[in-house]
Amino acid sequence: MSSWLLAAGPDEIPPGGRKSLIAGDFMVLLLRDERGYHAIEDVCTHDGQPLTDGEFSQGCIVCPRHGAKFDVATGEAKCMPATEPVRTFGVDVRNDGIYVQSDD
Repeated sequence: MSSWLLAAGPDEIPPGGRKSLIAGDFMVLLLRDERGYHAIEDVCTHDGQPLTDGEFSQGCIVCPRHGAKFDVATGEAKCMPATEPVRTFGVDVRNDGIYVQSDD
């Protein structure tokens, strides 16, 4: 079953910003770029390193450990050493805040 978790206030995350949170059993990274908000699992599929502090630009986040790059909208692995996508979560922008879909 899935539910929606209030992850951030409506103006809490500026463009280019991010916020870490827990959604169900997952560490999630909520990011904002010019396309909107995106939520991905905060774990590199290459070696399990958190993506939290990775460079975030042009719609991608880079793992700070080995440089794997992921598209934050689709989760697609964009370069080696990662070959598997990162999990993505639904995001819903509402008047009272930003919600992330959580599997309970």
